Amino acid sequence: MVRLVPLLLAAAMSAASAAPETPVALSEPALQSPKALNAAMLAVARVGQRLVAVGERGTVLLSDDAGKSWRQGRVPVQVTLTAVRFVDERNGWAAGHLGVILKSDDGGETWVKQFDGLLAAQRVAAAGDERSKRFVEEGPDKPFFDLDFIDAQRGFAVGAYNLAFATQDGGRSWTPLLTRLPNPKSLHLYGVRAVGGHVYIVGEQGLLLASSDGGASFTALPSAYKGSFFGLLAARSGALIAYGLRGNAWRSSDQGASWTRLDTGLQTSISAALELDGGELALLGQTGELLRSRDEGRSFTKTLPAGGPLPAAGLAAADGGALVIASLRGMRRQPSP
Repeated sequence: MVRLVPLLLAAAMSAASAAPETPVALSEPALQSPKALNAAMLAVARVGQRLVAVGERGTVLLSDDAGKSWRQGRVPVQVTLTAVRFVDERNGWAAGHLGVILKSDDGGETWVKQFDGLLAAQRVAAAGDERSKRFVEEGPDKPFFDLDFIDAQRGFAVGAYNLAFATQDGGRSWTPLLTRLPNPKSLHLYGVRAVGGHVYIVGEQGLLLASSDGGASFTALPSAYKGSFFGLLAARSGALIAYGLRGNAWRSSDQGASWTRLDTGLQTSISAALELDGGELALLGQTGELLRSRDEGRSFTKTLPAGGPLPAAGLAAADGGALVIASLRGMRRQPSP
């Protein structure tokens, strides 16, 4: 379905095409099984002292010992989950295939379904323009790739073919953003970050979009890169790091008005990025390489993954300085250097 994606999403979608997800997967709970510990995991987030990871067939894994051991959460759907975000130690959201958005209010132990592709089609139909009509005709199959929240009430979710929604009430209702985005080709939207009143979206073919009014309107930002961006890191300093294909990473210190290419030294795509305590940056290559920078991206030190290469997808920091990687072969803990 998606031509230019990191290895992690390509593999997840390949599995989905081999065993197509149907609306039944929206009502059947994820299976509780020891095999879940080896499931393909696509994203991970730190929640206080806990780690919460999400992946294929509705799998959610929890760790309370810095990633040394994992157990399964309870999820009401069997669709692949691609993103997870928490605003505090209890309240978080996960999103994924078939337009699913889930909510947890107990730190990831249990989840409820707030939204799906069927509801998305209903919301979009009300817009009535040509793009909205096509969206409805194509059905509820589009996946979300990322989501982010400003606080416990205001959030955004983006995905394939210009799929974009926002909530102002903690996910109880979601409003389509399709007609607000200057994306006439309906390019895939791979990453979203909300920083105060600013919202940034990155996607295919160097797509960079920004809102300075909390998502009420968006403009296209100039982009020096024509390959796909797979994600965006918003650093505490105010800098933005957009990353994607073939090791490309670009930095902006002026809210996206201009961008400078970072020399990562990577030839493989970058799957995830993270700002560590003290402002250190960490980039994750799609084969598990970890790049760390203590000078805001001017230089990087590369570390190979413990246990050898792996198809890496998500990254989070654990207690004690360790990093935890979500991969298509399960979770991997990278000890502190």
